Amino acid sequence: MADRETRQTTVWSRPARGARGPAPERSRAEITTAALALADGEGLAAVSMRALAQRLGTGPASLYRYVGSRDELLDLMADAVAAELDLSADPSGDWLDDLVGLARQSKAAHVRHPWLADLNDRRGEVLGPHAIDYLDHALRILVPAPGTPGQKLEAIGLLGGLATLFARREALAVDTETPPARATHLAAVAAEGRHPHLLAALTAAGAPPTAGPDDRDALFVRLLRRVLPAMLTG
Repeated sequence: MADRETRQTTVWSRPARGARGPAPERSRAEITTAALALADGEGLAAVSMRALAQRLGTGPASLYRYVGSRDELLDLMADAVAAELDLSADPSGDWLDDLVGLARQSKAAHVRHPWLADLNDRRGEVLGPHAIDYLDHALRILVPAPGTPGQKLEAIGLLGGLATLFARREALAVDTETPPARATHLAAVAAEGRHPHLLAALTAAGAPPTAGPDDRDALFVRLLRRVLPAMLTG
């Protein structure tokens, strides 16, 4: 994929449609919505200009009047997901509560769109208008919080990373009624006696809890409440 971080322009810095050609039949919003549906149904690899054109009942060349490349289409898709987050509420004054709420929204968006994590891994640092709104909203929440501007930006980055991680774990969860296989394996290895520190930790922790959606969400919130204040006061 091209070096996206060195691009001098983005899809949002150009008109929504090329000046040449017949009267517009599509819009970027319509094209993006179709691309989101394609990715949700078949995965990110299925999203191509040709497949999208087939879905819309048109030719690939017509789409290039609105979107210059697949990379630009991916940018539009990522920003469309950012638009799903509700940023309308004013900060309550409890920055940690508000930031945790924002993180839970972000995780839910990743769960709805499992391909988003792979997209974010590949697309570099291109931020669309809704993603910038999200960043500014998070910084507004953090106005009363301790820490430097740099620490606050790092905390927001960590928030996004944890949201992605937990969404991936939720997507991979298969049986929530039995202990995870990894925990069972660790317990068996520790019982052999060659890893005394691991055995002591597992013994003190007790039996692993179930890992249903509510349990995973509670763990997500606990980690945020522990880690975010430490980042901003360290």
